[in-house]
Amino acid sequence: MGMIEVVVQNLGVDPTSNSPVVILREKDGHRFLPIWIGPAEANAIAMKLQDKQAPRPMTHDLLTQVVTGLGGTLRRVFIKSVKENTYYAEMVIDRDDHVFQVDARPSDSIAIALRLEAPIFTDDRLLSDPVEADDVIPSDDVIPSDPALNAELLKQRLEKLDPQDFGRFNP
Repeated sequence: MGMIEVVVQNLGVDPTSNSPVVILREKDGHRFLPIWIGPAEANAIAMKLQDKQAPRPMTHDLLTQVVTGLGGTLRRVFIKSVKENTYYAEMVIDRDDHVFQVDARPSDSIAIALRLEAPIFTDDRLLSDPVEADDVIPSDDVIPSDPALNAELLKQRLEKLDPQDFGRFNP
């Protein structure tokens, strides 16, 4: 298991499900990781990417203030695994001589990492290689009944798309 640093490449809307999706790209490479997220978390990420601030602190702003106010430093976010199409992450926070590993959703972790300018990492095995032009992608009218196959099919279609093909998410 290798930790690979990633950056937020794009935040958009998946045209098939109309759900927000954040696309993380390998910092020094071309592989990527799409993660479907909720609208509130997408809004928090979008606001930070666009350097906008809410008139009152949002939940991610509040947590950022709590971490720093208690003398902590977010060292990194690690998107560590996926189980049944759900991604798991942890935030690694240092305070004095203590290290805290906090279980968190990737979307929340990303929103907080952007605010605290902390690096984001993922497990090497979660990154997708760019799809070659000769790879076969089933046609749009073939929809498997198994949800895991649906997720895999959607992932394959997304891998084929350029991140700019997604609709832009606007808060």
